[in-house]
Amino acid sequence: MADLRLEVVADAAELARRAARFVAEQARDAVAEHGRFAFAVSGGSTPWAMFAELRDDDVPWSQVDLFQVDERVAPHGDPDRNLTHLEESLPEDRSGGPTIHPMPVEEDDLDAAALRYAAGLPDRFDLVHLGLGPDGHTASLVPGDPVLDVTDRAVALTEDYNGHRRMTLTYPALARSDHVMWLIAGTDKVDALARLLAGDASIPGGRIEAVNQIVFADRAAAG
Repeated sequence: MADLRLEVVADAAELARRAARFVAEQARDAVAEHGRFAFAVSGGSTPWAMFAELRDDDVPWSQVDLFQVDERVAPHGDPDRNLTHLEESLPEDRSGGPTIHPMPVEEDDLDAAALRYAAGLPDRFDLVHLGLGPDGHTASLVPGDPVLDVTDRAVALTEDYNGHRRMTLTYPALARSDHVMWLIAGTDKVDALARLLAGDASIPGGRIEAVNQIVFADRAAAG
């Protein structure tokens, strides 16, 4: 049974600051405990502001491994790619780290590429960041897509969603997380957030099984 905690902050700016503090704390704790911090990051605009705040925080970047929760199938540098914005959001001077592990969505054989990415994942993530769509999707686990039923692979491909196929971590991979941090902002998320907090398994976000989950939401999303 997941332990889902909610913390409401004033607005999107405070959400970014609070999330950055949490990530920095988790990073320092993980590095002190076992020498590395394995952090999986979702797409969307909310984490960009969080990483901007992390530039001024005490993060042991050289001991951070950044993995992608999901990615659009698009060329390198495409503005629709999560990686493009992740790289732009990180501190400009990153000598010595972090180590970024991009999802290989530019390859011809995407199924083989997904298997290779899965083989390089850690046994457990120290922290996974997730967002929540108005339709209840998280990562690229979207309503009605066959990827929701994938249980034999850690990484899989979706069908077309809003113009792109996606590569995504699956439910079994996301369950291998010591902590999950949800970042949820905006009035369009009120219904989805309420359903997430109620444990509604009819939305994709309601099926995340990681034990320790914390939800950071702004007042707009919290209703």
